Amino acid sequence: MIQVTNVNKTFLGEIRALNSVSFNVNRAEVVVIIGPSGSGKSTMLRSINRLEEIDEGSIVVDGVQVFSVDTNINKFRSNIGMVFQSFNLFPHKTILENVTLAIEIVKKVNPVSSKEKAMMLLTKVGIQDQVNKYPIQLSGGQQQRAAIARALAMEPKVMLFDEPTSALDPEMVGEVLDIMRVLTKEGMTMICVTHEMGFAKEVADRVIFMDEGRLVEEGSPEQIFNASENERTQSFLSKIL
Repeated sequence: MIQVTNVNKTFLGEIRALNSVSFNVNRAEVVVIIGPSGSGKSTMLRSINRLEEIDEGSIVVDGVQVFSVDTNINKFRSNIGMVFQSFNLFPHKTILENVTLAIEIVKKVNPVSSKEKAMMLLTKVGIQDQVNKYPIQLSGGQQQRAAIARALAMEPKVMLFDEPTSALDPEMVGEVLDIMRVLTKEGMTMICVTHEMGFAKEVADRVIFMDEGRLVEEGSPEQIFNASENERTQSFLSKIL
């Protein structure tokens, strides 16, 4: 489903954010990327959606060469759902309007059908009673659930989560992770950058540990968390577990 091959990325010509990173993600697989701040996790995730340009290497998603000059990037991104640390909701639109907007503009769905679909998704994420409110009127957890519903409205083939709970109060983290667990059970292909190690252990098919722009180690949650043979991985986990 996703092939990342020898990807390199530098900032300002000297800060190496990604250093020869390669990995694959199978269809319906959940891959969780962990590592210290500044290790290149978010840059890697954003590159998959071409929100960052890369210097070398290739990324292929569902047969599409992401960085090819022939790729219609807007069409490509319509198949990729992305949820950020910040919720990125339109503050001047209601929660319902936030979800229906992209369906109507990009998918050309009529307003009646788009509202039906939006309500279904907002019910799925448990905020169907908040649809007429504005983002500022919702808790952080509710706003992030709305952002997930908005991403799902495009019927993506892949979901990318960039530390989706890092901006939330601890008591709100669980409600967002619950939605992600549901998506996992439904067979959504997902890559998630997170500091939630318990979530990684529970839902990941595979865990990738990154440090200083490199993919240091990858394996099953059991292997990474309980039987890692890499000293850097062991050191990182010993400080956070």
